[in-house]
Parts: sequence; C-alpha cells; structure tokens
Amino acid sequence: MLTALAAASMLSAAPVRLIFDTDMGNDIDDALALACIHALESKGEAKLLAVTITKDHRHAAPFVDLVNHFYGRGHVPIGVVKDGKTPKDSPYLTIPVERRDAAGKLVFPRATGQRGEPAEAVQLLRRVLEAEADGAVTIAQVGFSTNLARLLESPGGVDLARRKVKLLSAMAGEFPTGKPEYNVRIDIPAFRRIAAEWPGPVVFSGFEIGKSILYPASSIEKDYSYVPFHPIADAYRQYMKMPYDRPTWDLTSVLHAVRPDDSYFGLSPSGTVTVDAEGKTAFEPSAAGRHRYLTATPEQRAKVLRTLIELSSRPPDPAR
Repeated sequence: MLTALAAASMLSAAPVRLIFDTDMGNDIDDALALACIHALESKGEAKLLAVTITKDHRHAAPFVDLVNHFYGRGHVPIGVVKDGKTPKDSPYLTIPVERRDAAGKLVFPRATGQRGEPAEAVQLLRRVLEAEADGAVTIAQVGFSTNLARLLESPGGVDLARRKVKLLSAMAGEFPTGKPEYNVRIDIPAFRRIAAEWPGPVVFSGFEIGKSILYPASSIEKDYSYVPFHPIADAYRQYMKMPYDRPTWDLTSVLHAVRPDDSYFGLSPSGTVTVDAEGKTAFEPSAAGRHRYLTATPEQRAKVLRTLIELSSRPPDPAR
C-alpha cells in the first residue's frame, strides 16, 4: 500500500522546472548530466527551461543544441557567456559538432550556428525567470559561477533570484577539506558573490562526492549502442583515450536538483560557505545558514551510480 501511494505521489508531482548552467566542454560529466536531464524529463520528473553556458567557445552551444535535438527537445533555449574564463578548444565539442556522414550531411542535426545565434546567458536567465511563477525554478549550476554572479549584479537580479528560484544545486567546492576545486578557482570572485549574496538555499555537491562515484566506460560501450552514432558516447570517446571511468561530479548535482527527497545523498547541517583568495572553501555550521553540502554512504554511492547509468543511457522517447 505504501509503495503504491508513493508511486501515485510521484506520478502526480509536478515536474521540476530546471535551468542547467554548465561549462560544457571542459569535462565530459557535463554531457552525461545533460543526458540525465533529458531522461528525467522523459520520465515526467523535470522540465528543462533553458541551458546557459559558462565555457566561452563557439562549439559549446552547438553541442548542447545537437544533444537537445537528439532527445527531441531542440526548442530549449540556450544562452552563452561573453568574455568567459575558458575559451580553449575541446575535441569532445568540436568532433561531434562537425561530424558528417559520407554524403556530407551533419550526423547530429542542430539549429545553433545555422539559423540565428544563442542569447547572452544573463539576458536568457532573466527572461526565463521572469516568465516563471514565484518559487518555481530550480537551477543546477555545474560549471563556474560566472553567469549566476552576473545575474545577481544585473538590475534587480538579487530580488529576481529570491522570488523565482527555490533551490540552487551547485557542483562546487570540496567538503570538509576545503581544497581548491576547479569550478571555484576558475572564477573565484563569481563564486564568492554566489556564496555571499545568493538569496535562497544552496546545496553544494563537493568534489569528493563525484570523485567517489565513477561512471564506467563499459556503459559507454554497451548502453549507448542502440544507435550507430550517439552524441554522448561520441563525446565521451573524444574526451580521453578509452577505456576510462570518469567521476560523476555534475550528474550528482542534477540528480539532487530533480530528486532532492529520494535519499540518494545525505545532507550536512545548515551553514555558510566562504572562499579564500586561493579558492579554498570553508563551511561554518549555523542554524541560520542558507548552505548545505551533500554526503554519501557506500550504499548511497552504489544506488546513485546505478541510477545515473540508467538515466544517462536512456534512449529518447520513441515519439521523438
């Protein structure tokens, strides 16, 4: 009876209205995380409102777009950073974006770069948030804090975030050690602004969480072979020499963003995260604090990995 009630509750729950803010191209976990989002939308648990990008490379938006098209959601708006911190080329973006068949046709169709250009990220964030009901939006930030910090700096940005965003799920920091983590140290001033000024709850998935849950190369070789060319598998193979297992950093933030009440992770007490000039994070427990970070037992890590493999490798809906 309880199981049936839980299932009915899940079916009746409204999808999480999600913005995905990503440095797509710097690590392959961003691509896997986007695949998870599409699976969660196909299952009726999420609604992808927009993707905003903090990697400043011309192929980042087309790659996101081709992934969205592959899953039948080419309508999802994409916003790009201006004067971003990481303009370096990435084979896992460029090769799938430019891949053509024997007839010279793009293997992975897309619109970005062919008809119109994506919006500037902060403009898109403002437009999407303003159109949503108060307290309706969850943001999964899995790259640098550049875009969201600029949102706060924009006129009325703090109030907009306060009214519209119920949760910011961020892959950033390392807890409790505080070692400088990539997403923090690449744009320390932006992370500092988010830590100090983001007006609502923030849950951090630290470096230690994703590092302890490795996505297996065996899944790439087996679970994505239902089509001759799969954009996620193609990107994974371009990122590093196969076979390799990769931490699930960004996937964990997405999973918590959409399924925060499913006991995949534990949570620290409430508190406040700060960062020093070198990018080291510190967490100070406080009942009034807006910040928490994820924890995971061995049993939870095993459950999370099974779930992430199932989600990221889920085929697109047949109707799409």
